[in-house]
Amino acid sequence: MRNIGIDVKPPEKECNDINCPFHGSLPVRGQMIAGKVISVKMERSIIIQRETKEYIKKYERYRTKFKKYHAHLPDCIDVKPGDIVRIGECRKLAKTINFVVIEKVE
Repeated sequence: MRNIGIDVKPPEKECNDINCPFHGSLPVRGQMIAGKVISVKMERSIIIQRETKEYIKKYERYRTKFKKYHAHLPDCIDVKPGDIVRIGECRKLAKTINFVVIEKVE
């Protein structure tokens, strides 16, 4: 298992995925985003949803904004819909996948 340079707990399981930051050769750099898993239907990929609050001065109210991210899921990390995960930016792995799951928070 290699050190990815980020202070996260490494997974207990081993995997042979070349796009795994811990057991493969994929470098992780750039943004780190935490979000809720909303879909695990793709093969080795998941969809994350991040929620942000935006204040609207005119109405003196907050608006909730949602953003979806597609991320690669290594075989050594087990997640299901509803889990909170942390994803890190990496090189482009597919048309819409620029992130990889590095840690399951909850």
